[in-house]
Amino acid sequence: MNTLTGSSIVMTRELRPMVRDPFTVVFSLTQPLILLALFGPLLGTVPGLGDGNVWDWFVPGVLAMIAIFGTSMTGSNLLTELHDGSHERMLVTPLPRSSLLIGRAVKEMVPLAAQAVLIILVALPLGLSVNPFGAVVGIVLLGIFGIGLGALSYSLALAVRAQDWVFWAVQQTLMFPLLILSGTMLPLDGAPGWMQFLVDINPLGYVVTAERALFAGDFASATVLHGIVAAVSVAVVGLAVGIRAMRR
Repeated sequence: MNTLTGSSIVMTRELRPMVRDPFTVVFSLTQPLILLALFGPLLGTVPGLGDGNVWDWFVPGVLAMIAIFGTSMTGSNLLTELHDGSHERMLVTPLPRSSLLIGRAVKEMVPLAAQAVLIILVALPLGLSVNPFGAVVGIVLLGIFGIGLGALSYSLALAVRAQDWVFWAVQQTLMFPLLILSGTMLPLDGAPGWMQFLVDINPLGYVVTAERALFAGDFASATVLHGIVAAVSVAVVGLAVGIRAMRR
């Protein structure tokens, strides 16, 4: 069995629980919807946003937040399988070891796309103006970034499988700074020098900036290229690290 076939089998297996219980995907939108309702209207008075539409700036950041939190927690599913023995049963199948990770990672694009579409539909009546093609490209870009982040999450789960609390400690410790330093919630133009350095090396920040340009239909912007490079780099590194961990 080749990796492509094995990955499709694993992806289908991982999607079945979501198909049986689609309410889980909808319920996970509670926090983003609260942010849209309670945090979004406050941004009209925040300096640094310019004279543009606040929702055009804020919604791409909310989508990035969904991507980072959703995919970074996927390793917890693998921890559950490690504890109940189902992962070991998968290891004795003819599936290539790499497909066990690639299939799981690619699966994350499906709920991410579904959640992104729902958020956009909710934000349209609020005043969001979006380029449809740019939105599709932006969702795909978030999916690529999510594949890499999900693969890193699975790698972390394999590394700390004997101690669940370590997984959650690392995940929470890393995700909040990554989110804050990406400019998803507030503009970072006036950040101090040491923080600006962290902003410049944060790949999520480039993805968020690219999302805003894509949603506005500014396809020729250099920020789009930077976001693509950042997302693909994270995906390549994440899959390389994850496949190596899975094979070991």
